[in-house]
Amino acid sequence: MTEVVAGAAGEVYKDGRSLLTSAGSRIAYVKDLKKNYMKLMQEARKLWELRDGIETEISRHRISQVTREWIVKVEMITREVGELQTKYNDEKKNPWRLLRVWPHSNLSKDMVDKHGQVQILLEEGKLKRGVLVAELPEPVRKIHAPKIEDNSSLHKVVEDVVSFLDDKQIRIIGIWGRVGTGKTTIMQNLNNHKDVAKMFDIVIWAPASKEWSLKKLQCAIMQRLKLSVESTAGIEENAWRISEELKGKKCLILVDEIFDLIDLHEVMGIQDNLESKVVLASRLRDICKDMEADELINVKPLSDHEAFNMFKEKVGRSIHFPGIKPVAELVVRECGGLPLLIDRVARTFRKKERNVSLWRDALNNLRRWENTQGMDEVLEFLRFCYDNLDSDAKKVCFLYGALYPEEYDIYIDYLLECWRAEGFIPNADESILDKNAFRDARDKGHAILDDLINVSLFESSEKRKCVKMNKVLRDMALKISSQIGDSKFLAKPCEGLEEPPSHEEWKKASRISLMDNELCSLPETVDCCDLLTLLLQRNKNLCVIPKFFFKSMSSLRVLDLHGTSIESLPSSLSGLISLKGLYLNSCSNLVELPTQIEELVQLEVLDIRGTKISLVQVRCLFWLKCLRISLSNFGTGSDTQNKLGNVSRFVSLEEFSVVIDSSKQSWDKIVEAIATEVASLEKLTSLQFCFPKVDCLEIFVTKSLAWKKGSCLTFQFAVGDHDSSCFQILKSFDYPSYNRLTLVNSEGVNPVISKVLMETHAFALINHKGASRLSDFGTENMENMLVCLIESCDEIETIINGDVVTKGVLECLEELRINNVLKLESIWEGPVHPGSLTQLTTLTLTKCPELKKIFSKGMVQQLPELQHLRIKECHQIEEIIMQSENIELESSSLPRLKTLVLLDLPKLRSIWVNDSLKWPSLQSIKISMCDRLKRLPFNIVNATKLRFIEGQQTWWEELVWEDDAVKQRLQPVFHPQLAHAFPFSV
Repeated sequence: MTEVVAGAAGEVYKDGRSLLTSAGSRIAYVKDLKKNYMKLMQEARKLWELRDGIETEISRHRISQVTREWIVKVEMITREVGELQTKYNDEKKNPWRLLRVWPHSNLSKDMVDKHGQVQILLEEGKLKRGVLVAELPEPVRKIHAPKIEDNSSLHKVVEDVVSFLDDKQIRIIGIWGRVGTGKTTIMQNLNNHKDVAKMFDIVIWAPASKEWSLKKLQCAIMQRLKLSVESTAGIEENAWRISEELKGKKCLILVDEIFDLIDLHEVMGIQDNLESKVVLASRLRDICKDMEADELINVKPLSDHEAFNMFKEKVGRSIHFPGIKPVAELVVRECGGLPLLIDRVARTFRKKERNVSLWRDALNNLRRWENTQGMDEVLEFLRFCYDNLDSDAKKVCFLYGALYPEEYDIYIDYLLECWRAEGFIPNADESILDKNAFRDARDKGHAILDDLINVSLFESSEKRKCVKMNKVLRDMALKISSQIGDSKFLAKPCEGLEEPPSHEEWKKASRISLMDNELCSLPETVDCCDLLTLLLQRNKNLCVIPKFFFKSMSSLRVLDLHGTSIESLPSSLSGLISLKGLYLNSCSNLVELPTQIEELVQLEVLDIRGTKISLVQVRCLFWLKCLRISLSNFGTGSDTQNKLGNVSRFVSLEEFSVVIDSSKQSWDKIVEAIATEVASLEKLTSLQFCFPKVDCLEIFVTKSLAWKKGSCLTFQFAVGDHDSSCFQILKSFDYPSYNRLTLVNSEGVNPVISKVLMETHAFALINHKGASRLSDFGTENMENMLVCLIESCDEIETIINGDVVTKGVLECLEELRINNVLKLESIWEGPVHPGSLTQLTTLTLTKCPELKKIFSKGMVQQLPELQHLRIKECHQIEEIIMQSENIELESSSLPRLKTLVLLDLPKLRSIWVNDSLKWPSLQSIKISMCDRLKRLPFNIVNATKLRFIEGQQTWWEELVWEDDAVKQRLQPVFHPQLAHAFPFSV
């Protein structure tokens, strides 16, 4: 019994203890309710943040099914946590409920349980996010990129592109140039560039290649973004997925090797992502234009120095071995400055080590394009550009360029004339009455040449009037021509030949170029009935053309003898019945032509400038289309009878050029009559002429039918008394495609000048008197003016007087050059009306000793396109941008200014009063002999594109800096001007 009672008592004790423990636990839950709630909510927020991160940072197209299931669990537990949160808030709103222990303990316990579930999901999510982040596309995927030498031309292109990428107004940049110039190397270096990585959230390398398609390009971009590529998805869906992935991100797309037009919006919805930018690389300039590139950069071959340095680095130490370097220089020359070819050729020569014989043998193979590793690859690319030309006319026009030396400046007008003479230019319709067939053919020729430049088979020269052909392309053209049955070239220009080619060589050739040699004689007779072009120019030792030399050249269409020492031409010239172009200019000893010249009934172009031939001798050629002469060709002496009545005979003439020479005194006596004759030429489309007096110009303008046709006539007019100093000035004022008016040593403002000004694109005012402003000529007459030069006009005090105009003026002006204007005090006086000078890109001021004010009030705001500012020897200038004239100058002023040159400005103390301007495009500054300039207008964050500062070392060391950090930032771009060097050119 006792045991039973004891057992029962034990059970009661246990139950009581259990009840006490349970009650204590519930009391503890109640006590920790707030604490448990806070812990739950803290972990829940972490879970939500993790979920949001996965959903926003990682495209839902990349999230796996397992992760989606996890997100569903998170959404479920989020609702459950929300329910607990609601209950807790209800309890807090009703304090009397706090006395209810049991319900509160249950709520607190549920929170503890839910906290555990949240922690489990949180840990799962962290693991999943780690996997997902690893699958995210890295911001930059580094690729192998050949090293680019600092300060090289390729390095400059890279830096220019980086600068453009930093410009908010530029979205698409086009890089173009012939195969092998290093475009891909530039793109690869851009992909890896540290500054580019800072600008963009992601950089995508997406080469297009020859076999590209929209789908392939999309796949390349999607793979880079690590998006799943679904074979069933269409182009539109893929574009949407790419666009969604890039939404809100700053993205750079590098599209290399573009052969055809690509619609980037169709590929990736580029228009929907305003933060994205694109760099294109193509061999074709027009592809970049068609893809709406905001900026174009033409990648040209390396300089000789850069090419040799690259070759030397690739070949290695053997290049320093005796006898190797001279051969190496010849090898590099064969590569034509093309980095791709230099790289491939260097690999071959590296294997030759120090064996000079092997080097010489390999050089000979290279010249023959034989057995050189990598050459076929380059030739395939080059040949593709040729084969891809869309007409035979363009192909033969390209091949014709091989008659000239490599890198030789070929005058465009002359080249087009040769193409027309050869019959390369199609559809030159001469059957239509009053049709200007010659001009139309020239226009078509320009279109063909533009297409050849577009595909980099020709390149523009630094000389505005010229183009040139790279050595490698020329070699390819010669190789192709040798494989064409009816187009054999004998091209040996600039080879130092003293003896003419063999008879067999003459016989085989359809086109011969022996220009710039040392020939003293030519064969007595040659058998070349198929010869179409013969170029013998600048053989200065060639004095005589044999009597029967031209006898078998009945097919000859182009004959160039200019710059030779011949005194006459033989009677066999009459046999050139197909001749269309005859160039005798600068044959200073040439006195007469054979009377049989009248038999050249197909002749269209004749150039006798700088000869002693009288115009009387060629007056029979009334069918000429283009005639170029000098004043002296009108004859000398007092007999004016033979000088007059000749020009008017050329009734078919479309282009007439008369250049000034030493005969201008006798010219003055007959010019009025000659001007009247010129005015009678109804078919005239182009005229270069010298009018010694304004009255003579008025005669022409009043009487000329061609002038009255308006825009049909292009002109280069020189008005006034031109002395030798003027010729030197005008050498730099050569704009071949512009209507040009040069007014020299004249006085006042004549109405006929104002009339001609209305049609003028380039205007030069030299040594003029009787005008204190350019605007005296009437700003309404300058609406078409693109270029203006004012030189040595001692009475000019300002350029434009804004008080006498009511609207914008000089709205099309792109370049303004003012030199040696002694009384010039300012460029603009009075108000600057909106639209004025808004297209001005270049402003050059030189030797204006009284000039104090460059930018008057309101002028800076009108210069959004100004890129180049050059100021030299203006000794009164104290401020480039005067503070008193520009009190409220906006920080974004001069947004396009790239180069600033300041030379010999002894009073200059300020470019701008402080560092408030952004200078967003400024790349280069050159300063010399500006000793009072102690501060530069830069800080840590402005002028972000500045890459070059040149000046005297002493000046740099004496500069005052607001912050040493600014000097440290700019020190790497400073280049001291050599003490013995002549001050840099402006």
